[in-house]
Amino acid sequence: MTARAVVLWRHGRTAYNAEGRMQGGIDIPLDEVGTWQAVQGAQHLAQRHRPARIVASDLGRAMATAQALADLVGVPCETDVRLRERSFGDWEGRTANEIRERWPEEFAVWRSGGDPRRTGAETRAEVASRVAAAVEELATSMDPDTTLVVTSHGAAITLGIARLLGLDAGWRGIAGLHNAHWSLLRPSGRRPGAWYLESHNLGPAVAIDDWNSGVPGEVLPSSTADALRA
Repeated sequence: MTARAVVLWRHGRTAYNAEGRMQGGIDIPLDEVGTWQAVQGAQHLAQRHRPARIVASDLGRAMATAQALADLVGVPCETDVRLRERSFGDWEGRTANEIRERWPEEFAVWRSGGDPRRTGAETRAEVASRVAAAVEELATSMDPDTTLVVTSHGAAITLGIARLLGLDAGWRGIAGLHNAHWSLLRPSGRRPGAWYLESHNLGPAVAIDDWNSGVPGEVLPSSTADALRA
């Protein structure tokens, strides 16, 4: 058995997101805008999907985002450490400029799609494997008419999607998710364990600059958002 749908939902904004700092395993909370994004995203997500199970990374920003949906739909929020963000080692908490200045060669390799080895840092393949394994295990434990919502992190989600689609973890054809936006995966039906990506980077129909600033008046009702996407 496998859930009919898996929603992979990125957490809302944090102060590090706003400042362009690499987060990784640092347990930083949602900021005020991120809390608003989580509530708004949960309302729109719940109008499209009725989750039977909600599982989040055990980092606070993911748990708080997931809890906004759990409170709305009355489904308990579980945690799974395998859904954590990619560990970036001693780059965590730093901006891209700071990393470039201190580790110029390693930064160049990373920007080109490589995996420079650093103490405490995970490779793309390692993250893709653990996230995909968690999603597959959770989804296959559910009835085929149910929906699983996984709340995780930007790099973890895109790498996990690549692996679930049977792609190399270094493939960079999937753009990152905006905060509190989600992707939708479904079983392909062609063979056991195969998935396809039905949609990516979904969220309330609002200009991204307004979304990142927390402008409540710019968020459209779900029915209007659906009509605009049609």
